[in-house]
Amino acid sequence: QLPAGNLQLTLYQYKTCPFCSKVRAFLDYHGLPYEIVEVNPIMRKEIKFSSYRKVPILLANAGSPLQLNDSSVIISAIKTYLISKKNTLEEIVSFYPPMKTVTEQGKEVFEYGNKYWLMLDEKEAKRVYPVKEVRVEEMKWRKWADDWLVHLISPNVYRTPREALASFDYIVREGKFGTVEGLFAKYMGAIAMFFISKRLKKRHHLQDNVREDLYEAANEWVKAVGKHRLFMGGNQPNLADLAVYGVLRVMEGLEAFDDMMVHTKIQPWYQRMEEVIQKAGV
Repeated sequence: QLPAGNLQLTLYQYKTCPFCSKVRAFLDYHGLPYEIVEVNPIMRKEIKFSSYRKVPILLANAGSPLQLNDSSVIISAIKTYLISKKNTLEEIVSFYPPMKTVTEQGKEVFEYGNKYWLMLDEKEAKRVYPVKEVRVEEMKWRKWADDWLVHLISPNVYRTPREALASFDYIVREGKFGTVEGLFAKYMGAIAMFFISKRLKKRHHLQDNVREDLYEAANEWVKAVGKHRLFMGGNQPNLADLAVYGVLRVMEGLEAFDDMMVHTKIQPWYQRMEEVIQKAGV
């Protein structure tokens, strides 16, 4: 939809981070070329230029360079830019101002109040969302992916010491680590995350067997999509489909993922997502 070369994108990420995976799923599905900078999770010197110290960070150049933070803001802003021919990317990004809030733990964080909202005029909105319910549904499930689904990943992939080690083996293999750093991260990280995952399980009030929460979430999603749609977006994925797929994809190759495929009804939808994203990249 854009003149070639009009939008230059660089994604700073950890490959195994669910929020980064969500952004990649979105960019891949929309056929947007982008460069990847894999960030070292320990030193993070690749994002030294930024006062925002988390990933994903997307540097976007559509005439002037811009930094976009927060996976859902990145997705909403770029999607708005693809649809809306009126506003520059800079103007669109300004519609998502960061607001400082304090968490229950007393930590200062930035929140983006309207991050699930596409900044479209009435005509554009009507084109994308023929009925209001479609827009409300998409926003609800994008929020669900961030507020609930994401929190089921760590407790499931670090559920046992063995699973924690397998997960870290994958993280070190896919991430950007030095040799010694990688070995250290693999064993110390696995031990640390095994215990942290127990804390997360408590914080998010998960069941004793955290797999049950994962299975319930997967089936809840399938039920929301329903029997008569290929995707929540109908014949094509919408932003909620891409968010849920992006989050779940980081478990591929791990025991938790295989268990989810066997014990829930999510596999047909998941395979359709894989196919449609692969096709977009061809």
